[in-house]
Amino acid sequence: MSLDGITEELIARQTPEAQIIIRLLLAKIAELEARLNKTPQNSSQPPSTQHPHAKPVPKKPKSKRKQGGQPGHPKHSRPLLPTDRCDELHILKPAECRRCGSNLAGCDPEPLRHQVWELPEIRPHVSEYQRHRLRCGDCGETTCAELPAGVPQGQSGPRLIAFSGLLMAYFRQSKRRTALFLEALLNQPCCAALTVKMQQQVTRALRPPYEELIEQLPTQSQLGMDESPTKEGTSKAWLWTAVASTFTVFGVRLSRAATLLDDWLGEAFDGVITCDRAKMYWAHGRLQWCWAHLKRDFQALADSSDGKAKRLGHDLLRPTRQLFHHWARYRDGTLTRRSWLQRMRPIRQEIDTLLLRGAFSDNARIQGMCGPLYDYRDRLWTFLEVEDIEPTNNSSERALRHAVIWRKLSFGTQSQAGSRFVETMLTAIETCRQQNRSVLDFVTQAVTAHFAGQNIPSLLPRL
Repeated sequence: MSLDGITEELIARQTPEAQIIIRLLLAKIAELEARLNKTPQNSSQPPSTQHPHAKPVPKKPKSKRKQGGQPGHPKHSRPLLPTDRCDELHILKPAECRRCGSNLAGCDPEPLRHQVWELPEIRPHVSEYQRHRLRCGDCGETTCAELPAGVPQGQSGPRLIAFSGLLMAYFRQSKRRTALFLEALLNQPCCAALTVKMQQQVTRALRPPYEELIEQLPTQSQLGMDESPTKEGTSKAWLWTAVASTFTVFGVRLSRAATLLDDWLGEAFDGVITCDRAKMYWAHGRLQWCWAHLKRDFQALADSSDGKAKRLGHDLLRPTRQLFHHWARYRDGTLTRRSWLQRMRPIRQEIDTLLLRGAFSDNARIQGMCGPLYDYRDRLWTFLEVEDIEPTNNSSERALRHAVIWRKLSFGTQSQAGSRFVETMLTAIETCRQQNRSVLDFVTQAVTAHFAGQNIPSLLPRL
């Protein structure tokens, strides 16, 4: 007999003890089936957990066009450098005519230009400082010359330190592989212990601009926030991110509690936080719940084996797809804000009605999801009432993607010092990307200023 044949009438014929056991077993089977049917499309599982061949066949028909560039697409080529910017210039003139062999002379006013790009031989630039120790002729005391301001006490210069830090943070290399890269390709003697020392130097140099960004978080009108589990030594930790319009801040903490939000935002923050429905965000500012998460939850209902959940899931997915369609048109300028709001009004009413239907359902799963959504439905529609607020939390999830891949490769950090390096470097990398700044130049300038005892450059946007 299949599970579909186990009806309420059949259960009612059993003894009370058997009825309890049967209902518990059915509930457990439903829970296991729901867990088994989870995919990146109907849950928060990352796409990497699903094998590429396991993805469903797309409904869109396969294009008849061949792979590669299509006729009429813009050509992409490397432009020639001006001649005066080339390191070498070779003038090539034919000596004789290719037809009759006569001698040729003169110059072509428009010669064919061919440029070859090549890597130079990579050799470290080594500066030696000879510190003379001289003895006083009067008192006999010896005095040694001091190093100039900005010269590091160690053997690693600012650019080498910044480059090594980016190899570990930006390009996700282990300390041993970073040392191997420096030694094998750059002819720079290095070992894993030296990369740890350079990591600590980068962290100390970047902490002032990092703390400056944290001080600016309460003044922002909108923040996209998210968190992801990680490891610090043997302890479970959480990597947090807060994405503003012009900068991004990361933080590693041993707790998922709202203490970090208290430290970052305090009581002064009165902006909008775009986030998932985790409760630690509820006490901080106005919320916009992420519709990408909601769409996955609705898809999970539609994929359920329960008939009521499946029907409600499909009913909720229909207006949700319309919501994203109208949002895309508004974002690209096809719709004015007024027209967009007019189209969104019936969608809002329909979704609120469906959530109310689910909140009063006799199905515990439907009621558990739809009840809180209906009670706090204003948090679904903040993006309609506040301009420049997006309905999804994609900005913070994109910011976390690099960090999550790094965590999978490195298995987290081994100490508090490692966590401080992760949060400061990720902050510098993502903020420089947002501002179209060279992260290597910025980190190099920060380390140089740190060694010289000067003010560290800011990560705030340039005026």
